[in-house]
Amino acid sequence: MNAPLSLDTPGKFTALVLAGRRGGEDPLASAAGVSHKCLIPIMGVPMLTRVLRALANTRQIGLIGVSIDDPAAAAPALAQLSEEEAARIRVIASAETPSLSVAAAIDDLDQPPPLLVTTADHPLLTPDLIDLFTAEAALSGADLGVGMAPAADMLAAYPDARRTWLRFRDDRYTGCNLFALLTFESRRVLEFWRRVENDRKRPLRVIRAFGLFSLLAYVSGRLTLAQAMERASIRLGAEVRAIVLRWPDAAVDVDKPEDLALVEQILTDRRMKSERT
Repeated sequence: MNAPLSLDTPGKFTALVLAGRRGGEDPLASAAGVSHKCLIPIMGVPMLTRVLRALANTRQIGLIGVSIDDPAAAAPALAQLSEEEAARIRVIASAETPSLSVAAAIDDLDQPPPLLVTTADHPLLTPDLIDLFTAEAALSGADLGVGMAPAADMLAAYPDARRTWLRFRDDRYTGCNLFALLTFESRRVLEFWRRVENDRKRPLRVIRAFGLFSLLAYVSGRLTLAQAMERASIRLGAEVRAIVLRWPDAAVDVDKPEDLALVEQILTDRRMKSERT
């Protein structure tokens, strides 16, 4: 295990937001009358703006990259940021897939690790949540930290939320679209990601890529999440750790109309509660 990082210096992490389109026209974007899903407004604010604002107001984040297939398309989201927030953002062209986009961004941004990677359809991100994830990732001693949320916490807060669950012996977990590339060795994971990214919604296919015994152990329910990460580390040649976030908002992204409705309801309820206090 690597030595834990120190987070005493503000701006320790560079951040990368994946905002590009996957393939053809996105039905959510089309319904909202925008070119990219990340530009869908929620209570008048594009999702990309919300993510960038959260990152720009997080103590542990320095430079912020936005990876998008049409860099000019990010302009409406950037226009809603303050001058100080926008000054820390660099927009770069994305590649054909998310894994290739991360690899290209690492070269374009030319910043040493650690790198926080998230997505532009994550409108409930807050500075506190980002601080928690980066702090836990830095303390893990891993090369790569992967944000995961337990089903028990997620469904207690949002019982109607539909997620892709990974079933382990200790609990079910879902991804949080939060990744911490903590060392140069973490780049070894990008090649594997490239192989499996089209199967991200099919857990068994992803597990099968780690080998037959890992697949059998997963299907039989013998693996805990920690044990699965240990097997992944051996397979990938890099230390991979799950960063378990008992924070339901961490696992809420917008892929479907019901996701968008859930986020709108959450933010509306919070605004009304804030106005009453």
